[in-house]
Amino acid sequence: MSMVVLPVRTRHREEMVDLTGQVRKLARGVDSGTVWLHCPHTTAALTIQENADPDLKVDYLTHLAKLIPQAGFRHSEGNADAHIKASLVGTTQPVLIEDGELVLGRWQAIYFVELDGPRERQVLARVSK
Repeated sequence: MSMVVLPVRTRHREEMVDLTGQVRKLARGVDSGTVWLHCPHTTAALTIQENADPDLKVDYLTHLAKLIPQAGFRHSEGNADAHIKASLVGTTQPVLIEDGELVLGRWQAIYFVELDGPRERQVLARVSK
């Protein structure tokens, strides 16, 4: 399968956007394989995390901000914290596919992690069979 571009629009400087539904569509009709997700941005990331309690997203971003506050960097654009957070969280996620379904745990979802928004972003996806 060729590369697919998944558009992501964020509305806040930091937020988590659930991409699971978009990625699930890519798995349809695939007996067995992997969907590779890549975030081509230096101030955003991808993670697989709990989807049951919305407070987890708040906690996740709040504690990332405590670990790496926005202030105190030399980088002139004012977003050095976002670059560091994106590097720590990561830009690529492989997700297994079996019988046309994503192999995720009961409470797992795939999230785009915006760290310097709001912006128009994209995630690149490719299914390997």
